[in-house]
Amino acid sequence: MHRLTPVSRKLRREATPAVRRLWSVTKNRQISDFRFRRQVILSEFIVDFACLEARLVIEVDGATHSTEAEFLRDQRRDLRRRSMGYEILRFRNQEVYENLEGVAETIRLKLAELRPRIEADGHAYDT
Repeated sequence: MHRLTPVSRKLRREATPAVRRLWSVTKNRQISDFRFRRQVILSEFIVDFACLEARLVIEVDGATHSTEAEFLRDQRRDLRRRSMGYEILRFRNQEVYENLEGVAETIRLKLAELRPRIEADGHAYDT
């Protein structure tokens, strides 16, 4: 078991309202038939959502992400994940609450953009 597994499980159990709201439209292959997972461990990080097949990470940022220190921390984390081959989409809680369909459409468009890379890869990371 990964050292972050208990933390990941706790985050799934105690998900924020914004994460629960976004999960309601990403679970069960509702977006472009891609499978998303919640609170996924990627190396030394736990991400809010990941589609392993598309190598796409989605983060939902609350108020704690508004300070300069947190912004820089998020940038460093994103650079590391990009070096691992992942694309990252970030949404603020307010976007998820006020424009869930717009958030879902942004995810759909990103998946459409990534589809040629996925197909060229010749295999799925997440079935």
